[in-house]
Amino acid sequence: MDDQTRHTRPLTGRVTIPTDMDVVPQTLEIMKRWGADAIRDCDGTDFPQQLRDTGAKIYATYYTTRKDNDWARAHPEEVQQCYIMTGFYTAQEGPLAIPLMKGISPELMQVNTRDDIRRWWEVVDRSTGTPIPPEAWRYDAESGCVILDAPEAYHEYTVSFLAYLIWDPVHMYNAVTNGWKDFEHQITFDVRQPKTHAFTMERLRRFIREHDYVDVLRFTTFFHQFTLVFDELCREKYVDWYGYSASVSPYILGQFEKEVGYRFRPEYIIDQGYYNNQYRVPSKEYKDFQAFQRREVAKLAKEMVDITHELGKEAMMFLGDHWIGTEPFMPEFASIGLDSVVGSVGNGSTLRLIADIPGVRYTEGRFLPYFFPDTFHPGGDPVREAKENWVTARRAILRKPIDRIGYGGYLKLACRFPDFIDYVESVCHEFRELYKNVKGTTPYCFKTVAVLNCWGKMRAWGCHMVHHALYQKQNYSYAGVIEALSGAAFDVRFLSFDDLKENPDALHGVDVLLNIGDGDTAHTGGAAWEDADVSAAIRRFVAEGGGLIGIGEPSGHQYQGHYLQLASVLGVEKETGFTLGYDKYNWDEHPNHFILADCAGEVNFGEGKKNIYALDGTEILVQREKEVQMAVHEYGKGRAVYLSGLPYSFENARLLHRAILWSSHAESMLHTWFSENYCVEVHAYPQNGKYCVVNNTYERQTTEVYTTDGRHLPLSLAANEIRWFEL
Repeated sequence: MDDQTRHTRPLTGRVTIPTDMDVVPQTLEIMKRWGADAIRDCDGTDFPQQLRDTGAKIYATYYTTRKDNDWARAHPEEVQQCYIMTGFYTAQEGPLAIPLMKGISPELMQVNTRDDIRRWWEVVDRSTGTPIPPEAWRYDAESGCVILDAPEAYHEYTVSFLAYLIWDPVHMYNAVTNGWKDFEHQITFDVRQPKTHAFTMERLRRFIREHDYVDVLRFTTFFHQFTLVFDELCREKYVDWYGYSASVSPYILGQFEKEVGYRFRPEYIIDQGYYNNQYRVPSKEYKDFQAFQRREVAKLAKEMVDITHELGKEAMMFLGDHWIGTEPFMPEFASIGLDSVVGSVGNGSTLRLIADIPGVRYTEGRFLPYFFPDTFHPGGDPVREAKENWVTARRAILRKPIDRIGYGGYLKLACRFPDFIDYVESVCHEFRELYKNVKGTTPYCFKTVAVLNCWGKMRAWGCHMVHHALYQKQNYSYAGVIEALSGAAFDVRFLSFDDLKENPDALHGVDVLLNIGDGDTAHTGGAAWEDADVSAAIRRFVAEGGGLIGIGEPSGHQYQGHYLQLASVLGVEKETGFTLGYDKYNWDEHPNHFILADCAGEVNFGEGKKNIYALDGTEILVQREKEVQMAVHEYGKGRAVYLSGLPYSFENARLLHRAILWSSHAESMLHTWFSENYCVEVHAYPQNGKYCVVNNTYERQTTEVYTTDGRHLPLSLAANEIRWFEL
């Protein structure tokens, strides 16, 4: 029976909205229209007395590291710090002066000369990669430069130094974005340090006692902001959502040294002239530092959560500002004891980043657009952004739902756009219907796939994110595959190379392994492929019947006669110039393949990869000007698929679906919970006896839907329609 034939009372709840003093009537109206059951404040707003008696759950945003400048100014030694690296400066004949704060906002940071600069700063000869002895350089406070009196002529140098965060980076971001005037910059203090630690715990107790109407403390988040640097013009200069460079101080690093038994270097964070981001293959020292931070942050966060519970409130963590150290997929996280996590939902992958978090009672997604002036301004189109956001997130919700949705920012901005208010009302109703049908069930999964990179589950769903869900041209394939998988009918795991080394059963239960991205990045592995145990484990996995899908430059690392270290498995290799003398005769295309059957025209590989050629015995599906774009290869009892690139689209999501089925010898499963039109998807929930058919576009779509045992039915779906059926 089609569930849409039933008429039930509209569902309410599971929605959180922001408020402020000047929008009380509007808040009450929107609560009713959207069926909201929770109200929250946000940065720079207050909570109106009139809304405390609505019966709604009340969230209070709580800042552990700011909003007490009197304390910060009284204890400047316990203001938070960040490692900063200067630009590259080339010596000539004579001394070299390196300005520390060039390109850095003096409103944001201040050079730390209070602590021993010769111990905690590092000058590096980047031409050789060696640190310069402290006695060979000096700091000139008047000019703000580090001086090398006798550098090597025409060598490049950088300085890594500690700086105080004298303006909280998130407060600065909000101020710049919203054009705030005439306000005090909030200073970031370090809760990890002794005096501020004691002060903070008492401050938390006082806050809860003074806000007895609050039900949920939304910690934003705990102690360390991800790396967010602004230049002298208050423009974002460097953003790394996973960056640990602002989680340091001599106090913290001294503890680290005692625990690990070796001396800390700034180079463990400033890595060969880069900030140590998620694209860099992580060193042992960097992983040691992250593990130390996870343990220490978890202990201190638990202390705050315990106080919150002791005083009768719920503890919610925002997976965003100041979240560093609270890695939600790592074992330390569960020990914190949080009730819930809330995070921003930019697309399907960010939704899964939130929904898949274990160890909390409920999860909440903050949908876009935020009620900020960058979207809500005359001529802005928030409805368009909201539609894009919902239709991409909905795919992921159908696989793993969050428990609540909400919006962030300033409600008065959204109220100026009545069509936006109308559209979000429909989203809220639809979300509750989805949740009712999906929560607590395990959706049907065709196969188990595992994404292999240097990070594994620690960076599940978000390894490619730099500015959270912001699109980056250089990682379109990794982002495209993750986005496709976020709403696909597969059980998705994330494995690291360490997992393969440490656990002989790491690949047990995996049907298809994926390696995606550019060579010599953490996404594909880089030097990890020099470990013979790693490459042998994967060759064995495929030879014994497993599937392998490589996209971009999978296993890319120049070593022992290969660039693609799995070339023999994938059946393709990259020409780097070292094998130009070898003739290559395998260029015939075989377009009539199972994987390509739904492709109406040319496959969109994005920019693809240059100079990929096929080895003997490989079947080329697509080549362009003698550069392989797609190929398949049998290896032992297993199968491998190579793609030069895979940006996200409905068509490419279908292509990936077929590639997974083919590589796992499961072509016969195609017409199970299947739509002939790739703009329409089918999701089945055998546990509760339901399935749904969903139109992922804002246009009417027709299709033929296959269920099981060859049964099928024609359907026509309205724009964005989702239709529920009983099995």
